[in-house]
Amino acid sequence: MNAYTHESSVSGKHLVVIEKGQKPDSDLPEGAITAEVGRHIRFNAEVLVTFDVEGCQSLHYDMLVLCAAIEFADRRWKRPLGWRRILEVTVPVIDLKSWQSPEVLLSLHRVLNHLTGDTWLFSFVGAKDSSPIGSRQTLIEFEKTKTFAMAYSDGLDSRAVSALSGDQHEALCIRIAGNRQRWKNEDSFFTQIPFKVQGYRGRESSFRSRGFQFAAVTAIAAQLSNVARIIVPESGQGALGPVLVPLHNIYPDYRNHPTFFRKMEQFITALLGYDGKFEQPRLWSTKGQTLRAFLEIPGKTGQHLTSTHSCWQSRRVVNVGGRKQCGMCAACLLRRVSFHAAGVSEARDTYVVSDLAATDASDALSVIHQKADRDIMIEYGSVGTRHLQHLAELADLPDDALRNHASQIGAAIGESTEKTLTNLRKMLSTHAVEWRAFLSAQGEQSFLKSWMDGGRYDRFK
Repeated sequence: MNAYTHESSVSGKHLVVIEKGQKPDSDLPEGAITAEVGRHIRFNAEVLVTFDVEGCQSLHYDMLVLCAAIEFADRRWKRPLGWRRILEVTVPVIDLKSWQSPEVLLSLHRVLNHLTGDTWLFSFVGAKDSSPIGSRQTLIEFEKTKTFAMAYSDGLDSRAVSALSGDQHEALCIRIAGNRQRWKNEDSFFTQIPFKVQGYRGRESSFRSRGFQFAAVTAIAAQLSNVARIIVPESGQGALGPVLVPLHNIYPDYRNHPTFFRKMEQFITALLGYDGKFEQPRLWSTKGQTLRAFLEIPGKTGQHLTSTHSCWQSRRVVNVGGRKQCGMCAACLLRRVSFHAAGVSEARDTYVVSDLAATDASDALSVIHQKADRDIMIEYGSVGTRHLQHLAELADLPDDALRNHASQIGAAIGESTEKTLTNLRKMLSTHAVEWRAFLSAQGEQSFLKSWMDGGRYDRFK
């Protein structure tokens, strides 16, 4: 048996991470591919050094390597029709004893299998370079003023909930991105962790493990800053909707679900000895309610929200007369529903598809020249429309139809099933009111209504 645990790959999907400048060993498992730190996996751990007088520690650096390796494997191998893959990952780590702890391995497998719907098999080997971060020459004094941490995106929930959770000087906002992110006047102050993974050729787009990456890096920053509270900004539709109404034949998306965060806490505690807690203060609120609460803060206006970005579409599709948001994917539709509910108007040129009142989708999409791009937009739009409609329809179901979900959520947040069921129904009912009001504003002839009736892209066909 070699250092990689498996003499040959169990699944044919085996990633072996190698250190910077290292040559692949001759005894690599058959069919394994390699990713080199510094070439395929790049991040700047020095940013984390600034958070604590002792700086970023070995386990933190190991965690960053692991996060990058997981992203590489997750995006490298395309999913089969049955969704689940067996992914084997070998990672060099400095603190080998900690990573080989049965409690750490078990909690790592549990959180990733639950999050992605795959089976992950990890092997950890001792890193040859035991000091990749470097050390401080002098200690730096820090003001410990932060009271909560947050993975901070350019989206609506991050902008609103960071302000609702406390003064901006209390927030430790972490943005994880490969390219330099521009700070906007309306933003909370954030620290960017440069993080880039390349060389996987983008064969799989689902990227469910991104939730693990965001949670892990934010937890590292929180621990180094002596912060125990990690705020998850997602509102109810985004946190619970992908599990309540999963797409046909697709594993439910748990990236913002309470069950994922409980498993993530168990892993972080086992590995780092850090007892941080992920909090979801807007779990029982719709995004529209969250935006209305933000607007009640003295001095806040709709202009503080409209510069955010929600769209899921690629730049190639939405670069029509300048970079815009598509206006039709599920994220854009929920954004538009929520702004409507909060009474916030956006500029007409915010979206590629601005006119949702059109009778025919082809008229609304006429600005997009390539048929392939129009087809992509219709696919995203029809699926997103039906997702929001089906989520609204849940509000009319009897309690027994929602009880299993309420039981699962309640167990994760420490509430009774009945109390959870009551809160869940209230959130769904509010979503239904907001969604139907938005549809009504588009008019009876809107192409969105034909999509809700089945149309060409019914997910059940």
